[in-house]
Amino acid sequence: MKAGNPLSLCTFFLSALCCFGVSSGEEAAVKPASYYNAVRPILVKSCQGCHQPAKAAAKIVLVDYRQLVDGVHDDEKVIVPGKPEESLLYKEIIPRGDKAPSMPKKAEPLSASEVGVIKRWILEGAKDDTPENAKDDVNPANPPKYQSLPVVTDLDFSSDGKYLAVSGYHEVLLHKADGSALEARLVGVSQRIQSLSFSPDGKRLAVAGGLPARRGEVQIWDVESRKLKVSAPSTFDTLYGVKWSHDAKLVSFGAADNTLRAIDSKTGAQVFFNGAHNYWVLDTVFSKDSSHLISVSRDRSMKLMKVDAQQFIDNITSITPGALKGGLIAIDRHPAKDELLIGGADGTPKIYRMFRQKARKIGDDFNLIRKFATLPGRIFSAEYSADGSRVVAGSSKEGEGMVRVYEEGNAKQLWELKVSGGVFTCAFSHDGKTVAAAGFLGKVLLLDAATGKILKEMIPVPLETAD
Repeated sequence: MKAGNPLSLCTFFLSALCCFGVSSGEEAAVKPASYYNAVRPILVKSCQGCHQPAKAAAKIVLVDYRQLVDGVHDDEKVIVPGKPEESLLYKEIIPRGDKAPSMPKKAEPLSASEVGVIKRWILEGAKDDTPENAKDDVNPANPPKYQSLPVVTDLDFSSDGKYLAVSGYHEVLLHKADGSALEARLVGVSQRIQSLSFSPDGKRLAVAGGLPARRGEVQIWDVESRKLKVSAPSTFDTLYGVKWSHDAKLVSFGAADNTLRAIDSKTGAQVFFNGAHNYWVLDTVFSKDSSHLISVSRDRSMKLMKVDAQQFIDNITSITPGALKGGLIAIDRHPAKDELLIGGADGTPKIYRMFRQKARKIGDDFNLIRKFATLPGRIFSAEYSADGSRVVAGSSKEGEGMVRVYEEGNAKQLWELKVSGGVFTCAFSHDGKTVAAAGFLGKVLLLDAATGKILKEMIPVPLETAD
């Protein structure tokens, strides 16, 4: 190279940069594909719904590394380390001639990049890099073991009067409605159960939860067979406020990504999406005819949506700054009319009409029908009785809880019960004779709905003694 030749200098530097670029690319290329960070999320998103311990289609489980690499179907190994073309998983997710891939069944095929990640991982030996603190061997054959009571986040009575469902760790515990026996343990892949709801006929149970900061999931169980029928992954955090449409065709839920969603209850396909909220959506409910969907959020609003158009219609609560003192947490609809019971950070249960009858004005709260006496702390649960004549609310403040029942029509307080430990969930039995309440301490209280007298203190989980 001759000094002072600008072209030669440019050629030299470009050659050097290209060399560095190739070196950097080669270094990136030799970095192994990660099972935990790259392959597992693809399987969770696209395959978990049908291939998990509670619903193992073809007896194949794809959410656990050991079961994945040990899996066999019709004498074919799911994974043959180093040999993607001999691995059933890879063969099922690639096109066959001009035909679409066999898997995922009835869903969008994996993208070329997703298929490439899985192929590369198998080629590199299909190694497990799951962190020790992320390994989880809980499944229906190995249910959770409890040495202390877990916090109860939600419970619900079935409409046929048979069952009381209670949230646990990794599972829903299905009890007889009178608390006399544990009937079944519905164990799924979600560690955190945030919300649960029986279908209107009591034959199915919808569950919302997930793995905090990793993924959300809606489960739909057949109650009598104890079988998981739908597992629908959604978002990257736990889900909240699961509810059924009146005809049981749809299931709604809220998410920590500020969205409101609904799925088809038979297939798990998402049929509704709206992002009008500015903070976590914590509870949902359908209108009486299910034409509308209503949600409450940490953003201090209750929003009305049109289901078929997936469209935001109205802020049902006042939009005046400061009118709502804190976020909203709980919502329920009157069983016979489109009126909404809400509760939240200000501790005051309120009933609102669903549809506006006057033009909106800044400062109005026209939709408010009735307020009830304020409970101490935050209201985490609020519900109508099945006949709509009473409402129950549960709250928490500084480690103490309260359950209170009112007459719906005149807001008269019928009784209250102070509870050690916050109350996070409460519900009427379908016949209106019992109120169940639970929360931080993990016990379920069965209360006389007319007087508030404690009928039974229930331990909802099987406890083991520490060694």
